[in-house]
Amino acid sequence: MLIAGIDEAGRGPLAGPVYAAAVILDPARPIVGLRDSKLLSAARRERLAVEIRASALAWAVASADVAEIDSLNILQATLVAMRRAVLALAPAPTEALIDGNQVPRLSCPARAIVRGDRDVAAISAASILAKTARDALLAELHMLYPLYGFAQNKGYGTPEHMAALARHGPCPAHRRSFAPVSQMHVCKNTAVARA
Repeated sequence: MLIAGIDEAGRGPLAGPVYAAAVILDPARPIVGLRDSKLLSAARRERLAVEIRASALAWAVASADVAEIDSLNILQATLVAMRRAVLALAPAPTEALIDGNQVPRLSCPARAIVRGDRDVAAISAASILAKTARDALLAELHMLYPLYGFAQNKGYGTPEHMAALARHGPCPAHRRSFAPVSQMHVCKNTAVARA
């Protein structure tokens, strides 16, 4: 049996894509310290991500961009990202275990597990890969739009981020369908966002 663990990162933020990862762990190469990515320090997540990519039988990371989030809604965009991650696995899994209570449409049997990122090693591994990939992308977005503090807030609606939104309006990385963003004026000159 090739069991893939699947998890996402970035459903709640106001900016950036939603990421998903799928991981098939190698029983012969156990990875010590796997747990929900939110319970790990950034440095520990990065170290584990390297080990997961080196030791897993298969792994893949995929995303759904801001335009997809705004057109589909965040849940559907998350399921799209999960499906993309599973489709990218080679070898393909014979079963998929997904963190949460929703299951994407897959070609193999799939089961949702609430708090799976805490209880299932493969899902923990997926949560780590999704989180580290998304954090890296937010650091890149910070270089493009430094006014919003994406490197620090990862797109979440922190007080500093909300203040920047109020001052400058949303940039192209913001999710227009999310209420706090949709209530802000659109920044007419995106060059302002790069100042």
